[in-house]
Amino acid sequence: MAGAPGGPPHPAAGGWPSHAPAAYDCPFCELLAGGIRSASNLCEPGDLVYRDGEVAVIMACDGFGAHGGHAMVIPVAHLETLYELPDSVASAIMLATRRVAVAMKLAWNPDGTSTRQHNEPAGNQHVWHYHQHVFPRYHGDELYRQLRHRVPVEVRARKADELREALARIPSPPAHF
Repeated sequence: MAGAPGGPPHPAAGGWPSHAPAAYDCPFCELLAGGIRSASNLCEPGDLVYRDGEVAVIMACDGFGAHGGHAMVIPVAHLETLYELPDSVASAIMLATRRVAVAMKLAWNPDGTSTRQHNEPAGNQHVWHYHQHVFPRYHGDELYRQLRHRVPVEVRARKADELREALARIPSPPAHF
């Protein structure tokens, strides 16, 4: 795919081009490495809810509407898009997504949950590390009509604690979590 829009193929992407700018500092990789280096990184250490060998769960720094506090399930390895996920990582992400949705029901009692995931600029991806959004949903929340806004660090830390506590109450599947 050399010459494809977005630059040359990412070495680990199995031929899919990376859309990350040159010298990209991945905010999720920095968080998982235990140190935020980049001034533009909005992640905080308290955003990390859970981590195992394949996936991590983090609180999103952006919210939509009045109900800030959604989570994202990410691979521990730096993988940019859905296209390049190994089957084992894709499976671990789905299992974690389901578990996070159940934990949200226990922690916050929303009316429902939604998940979504974006690939490439045309797909509205803006962080070049795969991430599956998990949203608590409330009747009339108009999630898909809302503009993005920053969620304060204190709110994210509180929500991360609540989600962590709820995750601890859910039986763990043998292979993941």
